Amino acid sequence: MPATKTPVQKLDLKKEYKHLYLPSAKQVSLVDVPEFQFTMIDGQIEPGVPPAQSKGFVDAMTAMYGVAYTLKFMSKLDPDSPLDFTVMAIEGLWSTESGGFGFEADQPWLFSLLMMQPDHITDTMFEAAVAQAAQRRPNPGFERIRMERWCEGPSIQVMHIGPYADEPATVARLDAYAEEHGLAKHGRHHEIYLGDPRRAKPESLRTVLRHPVRTV
Repeated sequence: MPATKTPVQKLDLKKEYKHLYLPSAKQVSLVDVPEFQFTMIDGQIEPGVPPAQSKGFVDAMTAMYGVAYTLKFMSKLDPDSPLDFTVMAIEGLWSTESGGFGFEADQPWLFSLLMMQPDHITDTMFEAAVAQAAQRRPNPGFERIRMERWCEGPSIQVMHIGPYADEPATVARLDAYAEEHGLAKHGRHHEIYLGDPRRAKPESLRTVLRHPVRTV
């Protein structure tokens, strides 16, 4: 008799962590973000250059998606324990060389792109996925990608709908919430892109704006 094929299991971390990845646009919320595993790439953008027009940023995003989908198919085709998981959203941590954050900064923007990966993804799988993705579509971003665990902890967040240029008004809502509740922002400005920022129409963009906080 032919061997019984192992059924493919499903995993959707977007649904499992819906409170972190699909917050309300109407009100700011306080969340406690646990430790997750991420693929990451660091880079920088010169002042006045939109991210979508920065080759380094676009290369980084392309590498992130390339590795993520390679890992997805590697996991799904595992003969012993096949698991098909949903590819997570690209996330961005932003700051300037002075360590601050401001939309009108005249310094280079420092960014770290992140994408959550399921816990069953191992270092060996990650390294194989990078090699395969880089061979299919070479770009310098693959040389900078890594995988590590990171815990953001207590944070405030809200959904921003519309162009990135309109984000300051939404960030002001985060600031007002922090002040009202005796919280101080620290760390880096965090954006989660629910869609591909390289292709989506500005009016259709949905971006989770998040910032870690501590009690004053």
